[in-house]
Amino acid sequence: MPPTTAPYHTEMTDSAPTINLSSLLRSLGDTSVSGELTSLRYEQGGEQHTLEFTEPAPYKVEVHTIGGDGEFWLSGRFRPTLQMECARCLRPVSVPLDLELGTLLRYDPATVTPHLEETEEGEEHLVFGLPSLDLSDFLAETTIVEAPLSVLHDPDCKGLCQVCGQDLNEGTCEHAARVPVVEPDQITLEREESPFAALRGLDLPDN
Repeated sequence: MPPTTAPYHTEMTDSAPTINLSSLLRSLGDTSVSGELTSLRYEQGGEQHTLEFTEPAPYKVEVHTIGGDGEFWLSGRFRPTLQMECARCLRPVSVPLDLELGTLLRYDPATVTPHLEETEEGEEHLVFGLPSLDLSDFLAETTIVEAPLSVLHDPDCKGLCQVCGQDLNEGTCEHAARVPVVEPDQITLEREESPFAALRGLDLPDN
């Protein structure tokens, strides 16, 4: 069995989250990296995108060898805070996430860009070909998948007027004022004044 190397740790500050696995490709061992991110540049659909965070997002990633055939286990934690829009009134909402990371890694020197690949057994591997593994795409994809589809700035958000766009949390508008407010007593009175109200007391035949 190859000798086990001592754990190795690096600190990254506001740069691409990269972990160097060259030592693990030579012998068994562990390595880790941690840091903070204010944004993530990632590729999706052949285009470059940027995921912005409202405050520095701390992360820590550890990689352990699980065999001598180029397979590893990646684990860790990522805590980004996204800025989303309230689904009703479009106000900005800070959405903190606490993401637990975990995936299998597989080394393939022919791989140019790290990517997730599903095996015949249904397991996902993060396949990489360079010893210096850029985690940007992996962290961005994990964040996007785990982020909520919609949020509210307040559970009782009243939304926007569909006519003029007035934020109804700040007050009503003329369009809301035009909607008649019908009191329960008025509904009862209108029912009694209906021309069909007199028919209620008649004993009408079934046929």
